[in-house]
Amino acid sequence: MPETQKRKNFTQLKIKRLRKKFAQKMLRKAGRRKLIYEEAKYYHKEYRQMHRTKIRLARMAQKAGNFYVPAEPKLAFVVRIRGINSVSPEVLKVLQLLHLRQIFSGTLVKHSKASFNMLRIVEPYTAWGYPNLKSVNALIYKLGYVKINKK
Repeated sequence: MPETQKRKNFTQLKIKRLRKKFAQKMLRKAGRRKLIYEEAKYYHKEYRQMHRTKIRLARMAQKAGNFYVPAEPKLAFVVRIRGINSVSPEVLKVLQLLHLRQIFSGTLVKHSKASFNMLRIVEPYTAWGYPNLKSVNALIYKLGYVKINKK
């Protein structure tokens, strides 16, 4: 068998192996995508169910002549809106703890008594509120990163 024919057979075999490897990789990716889709579908169903429950409870309370008081939000979004000129050390430390090191940076904060007191200290330098699910998703997908176990 001539040398060129051997080389041609070898390259074809190499291409075949690469295509097979690529096809297996795509199958794994498709399986992962399907799993991600199923998880998202489950979460969507859960959130829709929670929303419908809130509406149902409000209607039942209204029908009975009472008021429905929704649960306190568990998450707050804080944005720093002022710079560092003439800021006390206590306020600077709280801004550091909230990861608000520069102007117009934002962070999601769990709503607890301690965090609420910290927000009260830095109130003149920040703006904060309770985000809905859509805005949290948009923030995380567009600009977000997460620290897990301080990594």
